[in-house]
Amino acid sequence: MTESLHTESLHTEVLVIGWGKAGKTLAGALGRAGRSVTLVEQSADMIGGTCINIGCVPTKTLVHSAEVRREGDDPSAYFRSAVERRDTLIGKLNAANKAMLEPVKQVRLVVGSVAEFTGPRAVRVTGGEDELEITADTVIINTGALPRPLDVPGADGPRVHDSTSIQHVDPLPARLAIVGGGPIALEFASMFAQFGSEVTILERGERILRGEDEDVGDSVRAALEDQGVRITTGVEATALEDDGTQVTVQTTGEPVVADAVLVAVGRVPATEGLGLAAAGVEVGDGGKVVVDDLLRASAADVWAVGDVNGGPQQTYVSYDDHRIVLSQLTGDGSRSRADRVAVPTTIFLTPPLGRVGLSESEAAEAGRTVDVYAKPVAKIAVMPRPKTLGETHGLIKFVVDAETDEILGAALHTVDAQELINLVALAMRTGTTRQQLLDGIWTHPSSTEALNEVLAPPRD
Repeated sequence: MTESLHTESLHTEVLVIGWGKAGKTLAGALGRAGRSVTLVEQSADMIGGTCINIGCVPTKTLVHSAEVRREGDDPSAYFRSAVERRDTLIGKLNAANKAMLEPVKQVRLVVGSVAEFTGPRAVRVTGGEDELEITADTVIINTGALPRPLDVPGADGPRVHDSTSIQHVDPLPARLAIVGGGPIALEFASMFAQFGSEVTILERGERILRGEDEDVGDSVRAALEDQGVRITTGVEATALEDDGTQVTVQTTGEPVVADAVLVAVGRVPATEGLGLAAAGVEVGDGGKVVVDDLLRASAADVWAVGDVNGGPQQTYVSYDDHRIVLSQLTGDGSRSRADRVAVPTTIFLTPPLGRVGLSESEAAEAGRTVDVYAKPVAKIAVMPRPKTLGETHGLIKFVVDAETDEILGAALHTVDAQELINLVALAMRTGTTRQQLLDGIWTHPSSTEALNEVLAPPRD
C-alpha cells in the first residue's frame, strides 16, 4: 500500500523556479524589497545554478589546471588532483550561494523538489513524501538548459559523457572522441589534450566554428592541432559501440576507437516536465519559453529568464535578464532586451577566442562597406605579452565601417582575449572609433597594446 503524500499549500507574491544567476539575484532583490518570495530548486547540487556548479566556473578551473600541467606530471594522477581542486572550489561556491539568500527573511527556499504547473501561476512542488501547492502573483521560470542528447544507438553507454559527467571521468581517458565542433566541444578538446589525452573531434560540418569567419576558424584549428587534437570534419556519428573496454564511434567516414566519448552538440532549454501548457505558457522551437523583449511569457505575470528563454546561453546575459525583470517589477520598466548592444562572448580555448559584433562575412551580408584589420598574434611586434607567456598562437581581427571608422566587430584569438574583448565591446557601445583605439595609451606589456599595431592602416 502506497502512503499518501503530505500536502501543504501556500501563497507567495513571487515564485522563482530554478536557482540560476537571474533567479537567485531576483529572489534576493525582491525579498530585500519586502516581497514574499519562494525559490524552488530540484537539486541541492545545483544551488547557485549551472555556472558555478557544472558550467563556467568548474570547467574554467579545469582549463587552468590543464594549462599549467608540467611535462613530467603523470596525466591520470594530475587529472584526479585537478578534479579534486575543482570540487573543493565548487563546494565552497555552492555553500556561499545558499548563504547569500538564507538571511533574507522574505525568501523561502525549497530545495530537492520538482515543480510542475497545475494552472495559471499555480505550481505543485513534490519532494519525497511531501507535496506543496503554491500559488503566486508572479512566476519567474529560471530552469536553465541541458545538454542536447545524441540520437544514435549506444549514446547511453557507460563510456559516453555529456559536458557535466565528463568533468568527473575516471580514469583520464587515454583516447577521447568528441562529437561536435562548437564552443563546448572545442573547450574540452583543448583542455583534455593538455591533460594528456589523445583527442579526436568529429564535426559533421565542413569546418569547426561554422559561425566564424574562415580565417578565425583556421586560427583556432591550428592552435588545437598544435596541441595534438585531431579534427575530422564532414563526418557524422551513426552509432556508439561499447565492447566492455572501449567504445567505437561509427561514423559516415572512418570509425574512431576511444576510451571515452564526449557528446557536445549543443544545449536545449529545460522545460520538459514543467507542465507549461497548464500555465498557458507558449513553448517554441527546441522547448524554449517564448518571451517578448521584456522577457514576459505568453501567460500573464509570468517571466522566463536565463537559458530557458532561448536567448544567448551566457551567465552574464542571465544577469542582464534579471535587470530587465526587476525593472518591470520594481522600477520604471525601461529596460529591454532591445537595449543590448555589442554583447561579447569568449570560448576558453588555449588561447581563448573573444568575439563581439559582426564578423566580416556577416557585415558583407548586411551590405556594409568595411575595412578589415587583421594580423596573426605571432607577428604583432608591439605586443610582447604572448611571447612572455609562451603562447603566440592566434589572430586579432577587426571589422570597421569604411566610412565612419566605427568598429562593427572583432575576433580576438589571443591570450587575455576574455578581458580584451570587454574593452572592445565598451568601445563599440560608446562609439569609440578605430583611430581612437589605435592612438590609445596602454600599459606594457599587455595584450591591449595590439591595438596600436593591428588597427593601423596598411603600409604601401
